[in-house]
Amino acid sequence: MPHDHDHTHDHPHPHVDTAGVLPREPGRALRIGIGGPVGSGKTALVAALCRSLGTEVNLAVVTNDIYTTEDADFLLRNGVLPNERVRAVETGACPHTAIRDDISANLEALEDLEESIPGVELLLVESGGDNLTATFSRGLVHKQIYVVDVAGGDKVPRKGGPGVTRADLLVINKTDLADRVNADLSVMDRDSRAQRGDLPTVFLSLTEDPTAAPVAAWVRGCLAEGTAEPSGVASGNAATG
Repeated sequence: MPHDHDHTHDHPHPHVDTAGVLPREPGRALRIGIGGPVGSGKTALVAALCRSLGTEVNLAVVTNDIYTTEDADFLLRNGVLPNERVRAVETGACPHTAIRDDISANLEALEDLEESIPGVELLLVESGGDNLTATFSRGLVHKQIYVVDVAGGDKVPRKGGPGVTRADLLVINKTDLADRVNADLSVMDRDSRAQRGDLPTVFLSLTEDPTAAPVAAWVRGCLAEGTAEPSGVASGNAATG
């Protein structure tokens, strides 16, 4: 089944059903996947979460890039985590392959972090940039955050796709740019509610809120409630941009 990406290729992939929930075993880290299109702000969000949660939660990060370690290097350059708490996976293929179809490299990185960091509580897995169909295998992560940004226009939530409709949290990022690109945040709020039902959505500007406070609160809720749905963020929470 051919499909669009932010990179070029001519090979098909099966779209694997990600239904079901990865059981969270007592004493094991919570795994949260962070996905979204190229340039939506995934790495900046990961950095913000590391800054916000790093003093209260024992955490580490796995990044995914096709041929480079650029996202991991960004986190290290910005000093949000020490070297030993970051693993870079070079997928060498479509970004979604490593998080959904063949998760072995990411599983190895996660297991390595759990073995090397005593008492690690939270593992963030950042996907490489992909399109709206990209989702994480439920065999890899317990929860999924999907990041889109207003620069793509206010039609993005309306387009749907598994990333928008199924993620445990949808983040509509870069709200400070809404006026510049003529994106109507109220339209995005309405459409995300229609696409997601009771699943939560937050609007975010890391320029105005570098701590990513609503996303950090959602993560804290996940940590507190195990695999239960966190209650810290209501569906469709609209923020000013």
